[in-house]
Parts: sequence; structure tokens; C-alpha cells
Amino acid sequence: MTEPVVLLFLTSGLFLGWSLGANDAANVFGTAVGTGMVRFTTAAVVCSLFVILGAVISGGGAAHTLGKLGSVNALGGAFMVAFAAALTVYWMTKLGLPVSTSQAIVGAIIGWNLFSGSVTDVTALTKILLTWFACPLLAGLIAVPIFKGVEYLLAHVKIHLLRLDAYTRVALIAAGAFGAYSLGANNIANVMGVFVPSSPFSDVSVADLFTVSSIQQLFFVGALAIAVGVFTYSKKVMLTVGGGLLPLSPVAAWVVVISHSIVLFLFASEGLEHLLANAGLPTIPLVPVSSSQAVVGAVIGIGILKGARNVQWRMLGTIGVGWVATPVIAALLCFIALFFLQNVFRLEVYTPVPYRLSAAAVARLSDQGLAVDHLTTLKGQEFANAKAFLKASAEKITLDQRGEAALLRYAEVAPLAVDPDRLSDMDVDWFSAPQQAALKDLSGRSFEHKWQLADALAGRSEAWRLLEDTTANKRANKSIKEKLAYLSRVLAVDGVDAR
Repeated sequence: MTEPVVLLFLTSGLFLGWSLGANDAANVFGTAVGTGMVRFTTAAVVCSLFVILGAVISGGGAAHTLGKLGSVNALGGAFMVAFAAALTVYWMTKLGLPVSTSQAIVGAIIGWNLFSGSVTDVTALTKILLTWFACPLLAGLIAVPIFKGVEYLLAHVKIHLLRLDAYTRVALIAAGAFGAYSLGANNIANVMGVFVPSSPFSDVSVADLFTVSSIQQLFFVGALAIAVGVFTYSKKVMLTVGGGLLPLSPVAAWVVVISHSIVLFLFASEGLEHLLANAGLPTIPLVPVSSSQAVVGAVIGIGILKGARNVQWRMLGTIGVGWVATPVIAALLCFIALFFLQNVFRLEVYTPVPYRLSAAAVARLSDQGLAVDHLTTLKGQEFANAKAFLKASAEKITLDQRGEAALLRYAEVAPLAVDPDRLSDMDVDWFSAPQQAALKDLSGRSFEHKWQLADALAGRSEAWRLLEDTTANKRANKSIKEKLAYLSRVLAVDGVDAR
């Protein structure tokens, strides 16, 4: 596909970025602007700058979990997923309701899954949905002790009102900058993640000092769209968050912003995940959380602490309806739009992923302890998509969720060829010396399934073997999986039968 067409399709991602800036900026500076402590222009400038920094430096921290939910494998489909999510967020923004692009993009991806016959990863979906409940609760729990601590401090430290006012303004801007950075890091994958496989940019080396990757450039463009949304359309939602739910004092406004920022940071920071993993501690899942829910949770937490008398429960109910409606609307809109895009405009919205129960797949499933004897009649048959394959399998054998996941993994047809020419063009510096040696040893080999390449590499070097699934090994295993996913992309061969 030509680059101009790619850029044309990319506009839906820019629209989604604009919608995110218009809506989610309220979660960072809404309380500050709503209480009159920070001017809208100041908030917009600081928010835009730090959203861009977060997107470029730390973007994509939650992209892995979102990618598991559904792998949008055609540019036309990526365009419509982003457009459906953007349109949904835009409608909610016009209503003045603080919703999240995370909610919208999850709904749109599920709509794409339904249309393409792909299976939604229930584990990934459950993890994301749980955070939608945990996020506001956690923000409220964080806000309460911080608010009590600040109240205690102010009661025992005599500060002149004018000086306190100045300190509060600075604290609100600093907390907003932190929140904007976390917002960019956590949510840029929602905006541009579906376009990563089709990025029109190339890696750029700057004076041999550092390299700006194509993904960072893609995220930078998306972050610019967010910044435009902040400046052009975020004020209305800021005022809803800042004063619509609960009248907030300037100090309470700061507590809300910092509590929201902490929650976003906890679920977005790969550095924190690595630190916890290296210390042998449980890690916090990197998932796209809703910044809107974090802010509302913090506001309600403070409201309940004060006796809940001034909480606008009707407004909260309206916001709650928006949270539920957003993914549903995005899913329906995406499904319907994909139908028209494919059947009226004749555009490819998904690339079929076939499934075949090969002899190798049957043997591998048996090694995993799955009783696949009843599936012998399906051996060698090819199915157009995951749903068709699971439906045929369900008529022969009953499997739990884990068994279905294994069946799909080992039967997915993804021809790979370890071509010497492709090996020479790859970024081999990313691989260790033992990993490079094992890869070169497979030069000229072809595989029908992705897992066959992974097994072949693991059989030649320990550097390719996944370690026991523990917290301490999480980082090393994640690195190996990312490298295998990269190989699956660059060594893929369309139309080649690797049997």
C-alpha cells in the first residue's frame, strides 16, 4: 500500500488523539481549572508538553495487554477501529461527559474481533475490565489518606493565605505535569497502537548520538493530535470534572490530581514493573486504565470523607452510564462500519488467519496433556478463522479456556521462512550473540506455525528458552517473547505452504 494511502488511513488515529486531548485533559487539569486556581491556557500548555514527552519517551507501556485483546492485522481495519473509538469519544465529549479512550478502543477492538471471526482473549479482557472497577476505587483510597495528611499538615503549619495560594498553584501545575506525562505514556497506545504494524516512518539516527524509532515518531504525531485536542475542545469537560461532581477547594483539587496521576503511573510504568520484578515482588499489570475513572474515584473519595452531602449523585450516575455505553457504542459502530467498508468500498479490513490441526500441532497438544484423540477427524482440515475452528472443535471435545487458548496457539497457520537475505536486513544488535548464532543455524528452514520456530530456537540455545513463570523471570521472558514476535513479523511469508 502506498505511503499517501497509509497517511490517509492514519487520520482516524489523529482524530482519536484529538478526542483524547479534548476529553482526557480534564482528568489532569479539570479540578485545577474548575476551581479557578490555574488558567485554562496555562493548563493546556503544560498538559500538551508533558503528554508529548510521556508518549515519546514511555509510550506503549500498556500496549502489550491491549494487543492481546485483538490483533488488528489490516490497515483498513485499523482505520475503522480508531475512527469508531474517536467518534464515540467525540460524542461523549460534546455531552460534557468524561469518558476514556481506553474504554472506546477496547469496545472498537471487540467489534473488529466479532466482524473478523477472531477470538477475544478472555484473560486480557477480564484484566482490563477489572481495572475499570479497581481504578476509581484505588484512586479514592489513595486520595483519602493524602487529603487527611494535607489537612493535618496545614492545621499545624502556619502559612499565610497568599503564600498558601501560590504554593497550591505550583503544586497543581506540578501534579498536572506528572499526570499528563502518565496519560501520554498509558494512552498513546490506544491512539496509535493499531497502526504500529503499518507505520509509514523509518528509524532516524540523530548525529550518531541516538536513534528515534519509527514507533516513537508515530507516537509523536499522535501526541501532537492530543495537544491540538487539549487546546481546542477540552475546556467544557474540565469544568464538568472541576465543579460538576463536587465543589472542591484548591487543596482538594491538588489531592485529586495527584491521586489520579499516581494511579495512571502505577499501571503505565515499565520501569516500575522491572524494579518490582528484579526485587522479587509482585508486579502491577500494565493495562490501559481509564484516567476519567481515576479522577472521578478520587473526587468521590474526598466527597465521602466529607460526609457525601455535597456529592452530585445524579451527575455521577450520568457519568456511570457514559462509562457503560462507551465500549458498547464503539463496538457496534465499528462492526457496522467495517461491514460497509468491506462490502461497499471493497477495502480489506482484516487479513484472514487460517487454522489447521497439523500432525505437528496434534503432537504438541498431546505433549501439553490435552486429550486430542477426539480431534483426529479434524486433522489436516483448514478453517478460515478462529471462531470456525473452535466451533468445529467444540463438537468433538469440551475444553476449558486454557485448553482453547492452547488449541488456537498450536493450530494457527503462520508460514515463516528463515531467509538469509532477511536475516542480513534485520536489527540483529537487539539479539545476544547466542541468540544470533541459533538464528543463523536455522537459515534456510521453513515453518508452518510460529511456535515451531520458537521451539527450534530454544532447542539450539538456552538464550531462547523461556524460564519458569515466576515474578523474578518475568522481565527476561517478556524480552524473549518480544523478540519472537519481531521474528514472526519479519520472517512471515504470505502464500507459502511451509508444510
